[in-house]
Amino acid sequence: MAERADVVFVDGVRTPFGRAGEKGMYWNTRADDLIVKAMIGLLERNPSLPKDRVDDVAIAATTQQGDQGLTLGRTAAILAGLPLSVPGYAIDRMCAGAMTSVTTTAGGIAFGAYDVAIAGGVEHMGRHPMGFNADPNPRFLAEKLVSADALNMGLTAERLHDRFPQLTKERADRFGMRSQQKVAAAYAAGKIQPDLVPVSIRSEQGWGLATTDEGLRPETTMEGLAGLKTPFRPHGRVTAGNASPLTDGATVSLLASADAAKELGLTTKMRLVSFAYAGVAPEVMGIGPIPSTEKALKKAGLTIDDIGLFELNEAFAVQVLSLLDHFGIDDDDPRVNPWGGAIALGHPLASSGVRLMIQLARQFEERPDVRYGLTAMCVGLGQGGSVIWENPHYTGKKA
Repeated sequence: MAERADVVFVDGVRTPFGRAGEKGMYWNTRADDLIVKAMIGLLERNPSLPKDRVDDVAIAATTQQGDQGLTLGRTAAILAGLPLSVPGYAIDRMCAGAMTSVTTTAGGIAFGAYDVAIAGGVEHMGRHPMGFNADPNPRFLAEKLVSADALNMGLTAERLHDRFPQLTKERADRFGMRSQQKVAAAYAAGKIQPDLVPVSIRSEQGWGLATTDEGLRPETTMEGLAGLKTPFRPHGRVTAGNASPLTDGATVSLLASADAAKELGLTTKMRLVSFAYAGVAPEVMGIGPIPSTEKALKKAGLTIDDIGLFELNEAFAVQVLSLLDHFGIDDDDPRVNPWGGAIALGHPLASSGVRLMIQLARQFEERPDVRYGLTAMCVGLGQGGSVIWENPHYTGKKA
């Protein structure tokens, strides 16, 4: 049997992320059109790839119904103009959907079943609120398999504050404010825009073009955050200022074996080193990335000190802070989310994993002194996902 093939991240793009709901820019845009638009943008950026060389298309969504149903990977592939010979499928691991699309197709590439794959995710939380029309088995609660809090992500974040008293609201607010400031700085420096695919949008005012993320609040202050309501419980600590907003958006990536990338003249932005998923008690799902990161590091033969850049999904500030405390990393460590994160950009559930990868790939280009980077996220119902990447531009010397 052939040895495991090296898997490379060739490229990734995303739509701008919009606020969910009637006032959001994508209210009149279909979810499948968002992922199709992203896929077309990805294919246009990689013209040397013959479309019939794509071996599979994996597209994730958390709420798979309506315009997010019907085997998204297959329908999106057809709508994006891929040949009918290219198959596709849908994936669901809640918040880690796109991450799982990447690792699942990467497994196929490493095994030798695929040469090239497209992996991504979409979430239109305005049309499809998380858990909408879901029917959780009554045994979950009746037999106390999970706490009632486990089905409300905000309450799981409050549980982390309860469990770890050092994770104060002030720390969470400061982290949220810094995320807004870092995203604003990254935008001002032109770092986010190159990987955004503009989307035509329609509103009462007529047609327009979505070119930037909609939820940015660079003017955020600690004083302003201190006065925000705590929607999940009275006198709680989780607010709209230290949590990701409800968001619509799509992300997509192109993966290949190193040999196929070379054959087809495709770029190599990152090399996959290892990945892992782990389960934790659902009512404290935010700690999920801790064991998944430990598993991924062990599989790679690395330690946390080997990681030079972290892209951690900011579902809630307290969730990121719990991981940083566990590994002894400072709240303001410059390696962590250097361009900000989901508190400012938004978290369209199943699409966020690839956003982390897109940003890490860009940072690798700027940082030849960094060899390894981590993308990690917590997952609803008590899971964590972590992927370790190697920088192909690594020289050991600062740029």
